[in-house]
Amino acid sequence: MDFKKLDEDLSLIVEKRIELSKMSYADEAYDDIEEELHDLEDDFNEEYGDELEAALEKIYAQLKSDNEVLLPSAYLANAYHPMMPDAAGKVTYEVKGSEGVPLESEQFDKMDVRLVIVPNPTRFVLRINGKTMKDLWVAK
Repeated sequence: MDFKKLDEDLSLIVEKRIELSKMSYADEAYDDIEEELHDLEDDFNEEYGDELEAALEKIYAQLKSDNEVLLPSAYLANAYHPMMPDAAGKVTYEVKGSEGVPLESEQFDKMDVRLVIVPNPTRFVLRINGKTMKDLWVAK
């Protein structure tokens, strides 16, 4: 898998989500941007689905979760918050609140456990009770 292209493609999806979140439904460009976003997500699943689902299966096994692995695009947050660019000009993103796919695991009894995909670098992040806890898989 080309991790650089994976990261670029995921970053493009995240930027489209941010763009869409700043628009109202009444905006005449909203439907076009939303359709572009869905096409990007479909392409992302098609191109990276097998490898990312394999990584997710390992994560679910590690967490002892019986939840079903979903398509990679399901792990996208509804809202990403861009951070300051690093020295190379690369922007990383933060996820806040209860974003991500809920996971059930006896290891985390009575906690809100979620998994979300974040770019730069592409990674699956464990979030517990609305806080980012740990990167469980990083594209390298």
